[in-house]
Amino acid sequence: MIELQKLNKSFGPIKAVDDLDLRVTRGTTVGFLGPNGAGKTTTIKILTDLISATSGHALLSGVDVVSDPKAALSHVGAVVETPEFYPYLTPVETLSYLGRVRGMPTAEIDRRTNEVLAQIKMEQWRTTRIGKFSKGMKQRLAIGQALLHEPDILILDEPTSGLDPRGMVEVREIIKQLKKDHYTIFMSSHLLNEVEETCDRVALIDHGKLLVYDDIDTLAKLTKITKLEVVGSSAIAAPLVERISKMPGVVHAENATDRSLVVTYEGPEESRADLLRSIQSLGVNVVSFSPVGLPLEMMYMDLVKESR
Repeated sequence: MIELQKLNKSFGPIKAVDDLDLRVTRGTTVGFLGPNGAGKTTTIKILTDLISATSGHALLSGVDVVSDPKAALSHVGAVVETPEFYPYLTPVETLSYLGRVRGMPTAEIDRRTNEVLAQIKMEQWRTTRIGKFSKGMKQRLAIGQALLHEPDILILDEPTSGLDPRGMVEVREIIKQLKKDHYTIFMSSHLLNEVEETCDRVALIDHGKLLVYDDIDTLAKLTKITKLEVVGSSAIAAPLVERISKMPGVVHAENATDRSLVVTYEGPEESRADLLRSIQSLGVNVVSFSPVGLPLEMMYMDLVKESR
């Protein structure tokens, strides 16, 4: 379990984290979202004792990292910022070295090394020097390091940042399996589709304040902004697109192809029928009218817009 209680962090006159209250229950995977500068990384650095809070409490499995960081972090595995490894070591050597640093018995190190390499799908590279690894492979090994001591909680700061598409998929598959294994995962990300794919709940912050914390499905239903694809039986000319963009509730409209356009619409779901009728009244023979894009993306845009 993770619990933040009135957590604050100031850098001079700037409040990076502002009275943040948040509770992550055991076995839940939470996506921690926010624009650049919202306070995500600052919060994670407080949780991992890389920086100190100005005030408040951050509990990890019931132990306050502010007052007893060593005991609190014994429950945690974390990947924060870009992982660094000795390039001349292998995964087995790296994990064994970390286990010895942690004071783990040799038999336990051997057992956990084998289990972790299976978890991160790196058994076939167990004796390959890390200097030959791609960035995605190094990120998987970083997750393996975080799992070595069998923590209750896993904290990940943008775990797929900078990875190629294959690396992203591989890391996400590992996170989804860890979720099935009932780890408590707290993961910051700027990729909304990643959060929607891997997480149970979303915590959205901006200017250091919590804007919303709820299940993804619930939040998706609350969004007021929707992207709608309108497909006509013939070309939809630019003058028509311009007129559609000025209709009530339409934030933006643009052609996707000569016969289709994407309309960003702000309003309740039941009002979309009125929009459809208005478009048809311009002489557009609409053959398809449906939402596109991710519900979470719409929710994010909506809430951040309101906070600014």
